[in-house]
Amino acid sequence: MSDSPAVDADSILACEECLSPAEAFAVVGNETRLSILEALWRMERPAAFSDLRREVGMRDSAQFNYHLSKLTGQFVTKTDDGYDFRSAGRAVIRAVLEGTLNQDPELDPFDVDGECVDCGAPLEATYGNERIRIRCTACGRPHGGYSFPPGGLEDRTREELMSAFNQRARHLSCLSADGVCPECSGRMETSLFEVPDEDPFDLDVRVEHECQRCQHTIVSSVGLVLLDDAEIVSFYRDHGIDLNTVPYWTLEWCVTDNYTVVERAGTVDDPSSWRITLTIPVEDEALVLDLDGELSVLASERRERATA
Repeated sequence: MSDSPAVDADSILACEECLSPAEAFAVVGNETRLSILEALWRMERPAAFSDLRREVGMRDSAQFNYHLSKLTGQFVTKTDDGYDFRSAGRAVIRAVLEGTLNQDPELDPFDVDGECVDCGAPLEATYGNERIRIRCTACGRPHGGYSFPPGGLEDRTREELMSAFNQRARHLSCLSADGVCPECSGRMETSLFEVPDEDPFDLDVRVEHECQRCQHTIVSSVGLVLLDDAEIVSFYRDHGIDLNTVPYWTLEWCVTDNYTVVERAGTVDDPSSWRITLTIPVEDEALVLDLDGELSVLASERRERATA
């Protein structure tokens, strides 16, 4: 009897012959089988049996065939042209390349672009527990933090690392806002919450994306959810700025609620009735967005920016 989790009969995912997680890990836990997957990754695919065996460096054809057969079906697919990956096989190799299975590096604090939105002091970043965190060097105020696989540190300077981190953080936030879990591709649901006074990011309203399949959670500000909004990107472009290259942690409207106003037409427990105004200042102009409780843009307007 399989110990695989039960699947809803109405689900599009229904597999009577699927391996249980324990069985799947047992298959790839063998050193030879992992070597086969690594060799297949390096090769031009589909790969012939003889070429794959030669790449692995295994002389015993029968023994090699035994281990390859254990991978075929769940991790590797066999076609008339040779062997290629299935999604599960790619996932195993990607986990190895990411370093999540066998690496745990740390980086001491180093300077990054931007100034603290509270005190104006320089910012610094640290790396540990597979996560980059950005904070003020003086008051310690957080300015952002997301997961970042250890493999992404290889062959990169600190400047290149932070550029890659900026793109990854944008991807994770925007993908989550679009309803797709960046970890398992499950359904992501977005919720708004009132934030307690002790919130370290000093946010009044927190956006939380939670996967209904793996419970992976990403938390952000209202501004960060809209970072790839076409109108915002166009607004910056009209001012000669490529928003895609701007470190998100330097954008005050992304890391604070200083430019966010919430009107609660209903109750605190009913964010669907909220109306949110997000003001994005650039030079002498401001883009004002009116949002509903689901963070959909209802209206927008460009205004002359008020000066002191």
